[in-house]
Amino acid sequence: MRVLVVGGAGYIGSHTVYELIRSGHEVVVYDNLSTGNTKAIHREATFVEGDIRDKIMLDAVFEEHGIDAVMHFAAKIVVPESVEQPAEYFENNVYGVGVLLQAMRDAKVDKFIFSSTAAVYGMPNQSVPITEDAETKPINPYGESKLSAEKLIGWCEAPYGIKYTIFRYFNVAGADGEGQIGLSPKTVSHIIPSTNEAVLGLRDKLIVFGTDYNTEDGTCIRDYIHVTDLARAHVLGVEKLAETMTSKTYNLGSSNGFSVKDIVTTTEEVLAEPVPVEYGPRRAGDPDYLVASNKRAEAELGWVPEYDLASMIESDYNWRKAPKYEYEGK
Repeated sequence: MRVLVVGGAGYIGSHTVYELIRSGHEVVVYDNLSTGNTKAIHREATFVEGDIRDKIMLDAVFEEHGIDAVMHFAAKIVVPESVEQPAEYFENNVYGVGVLLQAMRDAKVDKFIFSSTAAVYGMPNQSVPITEDAETKPINPYGESKLSAEKLIGWCEAPYGIKYTIFRYFNVAGADGEGQIGLSPKTVSHIIPSTNEAVLGLRDKLIVFGTDYNTEDGTCIRDYIHVTDLARAHVLGVEKLAETMTSKTYNLGSSNGFSVKDIVTTTEEVLAEPVPVEYGPRRAGDPDYLVASNKRAEAELGWVPEYDLASMIESDYNWRKAPKYEYEGK
C-alpha cells in the first residue's frame, strides 16, 4: 500500500514510517514541522510540508501520490497546554481531522488509522485493566478533543465511505533500536525520558508528583508501551483494515502497570546509576491507576508487545545520550 502519514515527522509518526517501510509499504509523509523534524523522516519516504487544516494542499497530495490509506499523528498533545489553549486544540485536533476526512472523501480514499489516547477515559474508578467499552469521560481539553475527533470519524464513516481503526495509546516510551530516531529533547515531560535526563545530568532531578495515591507505594500506576511496538500495531492495523474493511477501536498498552517508584527503581537497575529524585505534591486530575486491556488487539490483530520496561528505559537512555537531532520543530 501507499500510505499517507500525516504528522510523520514527529515521534510516533516517524517510528511508524520506519515500520511501514520495513514491511514493504510506500510512504508519503505530510507534516507542518511544528513539532516534527525532517531528520526523523526515513530516507525512502516522500516528504511534503503542509498543514492538516490546508485542504487545497491535501487535495494536491492525494491527486499526485495515489494514496491507498491514511494514518493520522498530527495532534497537539500536551495536557497543561490544552487547558491554556482549548480553542487551538479543538481547531487542530478536531477541525483538522474534519478537513482531512473531507480530502479523503473527495479523493475516494477509504482507509483511515487514527491515533487517539487513554485520556478519553478520564479518571476511571477502577484498579483493573480498562477495556475499549469503558466509559469515556475526559477531564481536560486534550482528551475531549480526541474523543470529539473519534465521534466525528464515526459520523463520517457512512456518508464519506471511510472505514477506520482507532488506536487509544497509553504511555509511549523508548526509541528505535537502530538509534536513528527517538523523542526529541525539546520539551521532555514524560516520566521515562525525564528520569533518564536526571541520570544524564540534563536536568537537576526528577520531580515525582504525589506519594499519596491509593497504590501500594503511594505513587500513581501507569501502563507503558514501547514506541516500536506501537508502530508495529499500526502496520498490523492498516493491513487488517484493508483485509476486512471493518471499523474498530483498540487500546494499545502492555496490560502491565508500573508505579513511578517502579520506574525509578528499574532505571537504577538497568543503568546502574542513581536517579536524583524530589517528591512534590500530586497534580490535579491524575488517576491512581490507568492500565490498558489489550486483549482485543491481541485477538483480532495478532499484536502482542515485544519490549519490556527495561528495553524502553535503555533505548530511550541510549538515544538521549547521543541524539541524532537536537530539537523538535522549526
